[in-house]
Amino acid sequence: MNQPTVYLEPSTGDLELEERSSLRRVAGLSTELTDVTEVEYRQLRLERVVLVGVWTEGSAEQAAASLAELARLAETAGSAVLDGLVQRRQRPDPATFVGSGKVEELRNAVLANGADTVICDGELSPGQLRQLEEKLKVKVIDRTALILDIFAQHARSKEGKAQVELAQLSYLLPRLRGWGEALSRQVGGRAAGGVGIGGRGPGETKIELDRRRIRTRMSKLRRELAGMRTVRDTKRGSRRRNEVPGVAIAGYTNAGKSSLLNAITGAGVLVEDSLFATLDPTTRRNQTADGRAYTLTDTVGFVRHLPHQLVEAFRSTLEEVAQADVLLHVVDGSDPMPEEQIKAVREVLAEIGEQHGGSMPPELLVINKVDTADQLQLARLRHLLPDAVFVSARSGIGMDRLREVIAQRLPRPHYELEVLLPYTEGGLAARIHEHGQVLDEEHRAEGTWLRARVSEDLAAALRDYRVAGATGPRGEASPRAEVAAASGHERLA
Repeated sequence: MNQPTVYLEPSTGDLELEERSSLRRVAGLSTELTDVTEVEYRQLRLERVVLVGVWTEGSAEQAAASLAELARLAETAGSAVLDGLVQRRQRPDPATFVGSGKVEELRNAVLANGADTVICDGELSPGQLRQLEEKLKVKVIDRTALILDIFAQHARSKEGKAQVELAQLSYLLPRLRGWGEALSRQVGGRAAGGVGIGGRGPGETKIELDRRRIRTRMSKLRRELAGMRTVRDTKRGSRRRNEVPGVAIAGYTNAGKSSLLNAITGAGVLVEDSLFATLDPTTRRNQTADGRAYTLTDTVGFVRHLPHQLVEAFRSTLEEVAQADVLLHVVDGSDPMPEEQIKAVREVLAEIGEQHGGSMPPELLVINKVDTADQLQLARLRHLLPDAVFVSARSGIGMDRLREVIAQRLPRPHYELEVLLPYTEGGLAARIHEHGQVLDEEHRAEGTWLRARVSEDLAAALRDYRVAGATGPRGEASPRAEVAAASGHERLA
């Protein structure tokens, strides 16, 4: 006998579970193009900006170049530049940056162009920022905020994002503003000059709460960066123990530093014709023509008036520059004013050097992009910078000469010795080839004979296999290798 079918009504809990675990499509919300001709009527919504600068020193060409660079920064951040204005003044106006009379002209330019943002070529004080926004009725940002925004867009690694966030919070902290009567206020009774009952707030204003949260977040970021710095120091210490020389690539943004790293080592790192495309340092291993190993590090680019918040936040990254053995200072040879680039980079390098006891590695100037530079300008630069190396990372011009100069500038191992290694000690032979400089080598019946320059630690590891003495940088015997006093080799200078 067939049992009757019973339909159970789902309980309320079952319905809620079903609704939570299923997706319902809502019709009519798709924005997919149905007609290809619609593409030409759709444009990316970019921020429309007007630039304004104050020309206080230098020539008119320098002022125009500074504003042109600001335009490139604005475009990199994702905006459309509509107009650029420069005012000649002895110093920026302390109230409105451009002076009360010029604010009205700037307001007319904003209205005429339909702009929604004004970018100032300089760092504004909190008072200047507030005054300009009140008078112009549009958003106002300065050069520092613009650069920080670009860094925030390009940060990829955890360390890079933390560094950028710390710099942004350092910039934001003194510029917090309230929004009128909606904020709570700390007031007392009649004796305290307050409004009495009903007028007392919870004790802290909204601004004070925000400041406290920002300071708490900055403390956390500093602790995280300190931990990441320990990891970076550990890697750097490992290279120092093995006495692997380091070469740091520094220079103006978009000067071709990453292209140079790719041309020398074949690293394959990101290369873009944009400002601040590289924020996270990249280290690659390379060898000289005579077999000496060294590391090459690509660092973040510099720019005129680089915000001090960034220099402080990127301290661990910029230590790669300060602790290198050779500094490759890359300059864009096609830039209209390469001397200004060199000056700006050296100012930042001096600031980094002060943070590390005033010591900086020897500098090697590299003039890049000679294939697109004006020949007259290149001749002038060769006259002004006789020790510079002129290259093109894209076409390969001058790269062989650059590799030779890098090999000449790298420090050499301090101790020279001869060893006879049995064939069972292949690991030691590999260490000599990797971390030392092999001057001569011969395979004999009893083992491998080598004459090489090595570090003190490696000389100590080879003391049981020596067949001749080892000499140090001033001719003294290695204290750890216990080499024979009588050496048949010329001592190293």
